[in-house]
Amino acid sequence: MPKTAADYLEEANKIVPRVSSEEAIAYFGDADTVFIDVRDSGDVAKSGTVKGATNINRGFIEFAADDTTKFHNPALDKSKRICVLCAAGGQAALAGKTLKDMGYSNVINIGGFSDWKAAGGETE
Repeated sequence: MPKTAADYLEEANKIVPRVSSEEAIAYFGDADTVFIDVRDSGDVAKSGTVKGATNINRGFIEFAADDTTKFHNPALDKSKRICVLCAAGGQAALAGKTLKDMGYSNVINIGGFSDWKAAGGETE
């Protein structure tokens, strides 16, 4: 039987812990934490993002995360806590699972940007 989107999300949510925006705000400013927004850059331009977050589109995450490619984004550092966000948490979960599959051990889904903003997280 073919997998559905719900199957992929369920699998990702089992592997990538999700924390509340309030919990994620506690990581803000920590030198060992990186915030990655996996939304399309157009969406980020419209709504903003977490202050200092790196925008890596979910469709490009494998290339940006692979330090053997010329597309590697140095913001993705396997020694750091990676906090992934999107609009609602689904894309963050899927991107987070990909990062875990690629050897990033400390990956957290912090959900959607609107929740971050509503919780008082710093934005730009």
